[in-house]
Amino acid sequence: MQAAQSALHPRWSAWQPRAGQAVSLKDLNPGAKPFSLGSKAEDKAAVEALAVELDALQNLFYADRRYKLLVVLQGTDTSGKDGTIRGVFGRMSALGVHTVGWKAPTEPERARDYLWRIHQQVPAAGEITVFNRSHYEDVLVPPVNGWITPEQHRQRLAHINDFERMLCETGTVVLKFMLHISKDEQRQRLQERLDDPSKHWKFDRSDLTARAQWDDYQRAYEQLLAATHTPWAPWTIVPADSKTHRNLMIATVLRAALQGLQLRYPPGDPALEKIKVE
Repeated sequence: MQAAQSALHPRWSAWQPRAGQAVSLKDLNPGAKPFSLGSKAEDKAAVEALAVELDALQNLFYADRRYKLLVVLQGTDTSGKDGTIRGVFGRMSALGVHTVGWKAPTEPERARDYLWRIHQQVPAAGEITVFNRSHYEDVLVPPVNGWITPEQHRQRLAHINDFERMLCETGTVVLKFMLHISKDEQRQRLQERLDDPSKHWKFDRSDLTARAQWDDYQRAYEQLLAATHTPWAPWTIVPADSKTHRNLMIATVLRAALQGLQLRYPPGDPALEKIKVE
């Protein structure tokens, strides 16, 4: 299962945490474009071409049925999770791809362990599931707001590693992307939502509360990235001030992961060769 992840290492290792080392998001430029082909037009064309390739790979993935794929998109407000889903996964058939958007847990969900609701939504054989936010909210929001103790925080990070290891050992490929934007870029995107009436539905006053806690959330991200980047469920930090480059980088990583699985169509029934459709 880790063969798919190992294919990711050479080209974008600079954007992955180092085992046993602290992560500093300040040292990673959110405006960088390490995968850019040159112009924005060239990058857009590359994203479109990759989307077509990914659609074909998804069809093969669905037919193969040996694996499941969980893609985690995590990032601050306005970091581009919705845009990534449209740009990277929009060409794929709904037959084998679905998205789960995570909100604050409901009362029935709070009455159970915090991973209970997550486990119900992981992909089945042949499926690709995209998490828009994820179980990582449970090691971001509670510690930033002081709802859990440091010891409980450490326990949750360990729980998540064990949970993802179990998924991997039972046939799930786990790819995790942290969409890394700058504070100034977030300001601009939030203001656009306020200035454009058609985008008001995207704006929530809680976005401003979280923005006021920017530094606390950055530290929480640094902690979880260092603690939960594993060989079985690696993180890739995606510089996301550029929406086009964000999609290009994620689509490239996703293609490499799928190609690394050496997917194949199941053997056909020999009896079918004798059937003639009248």
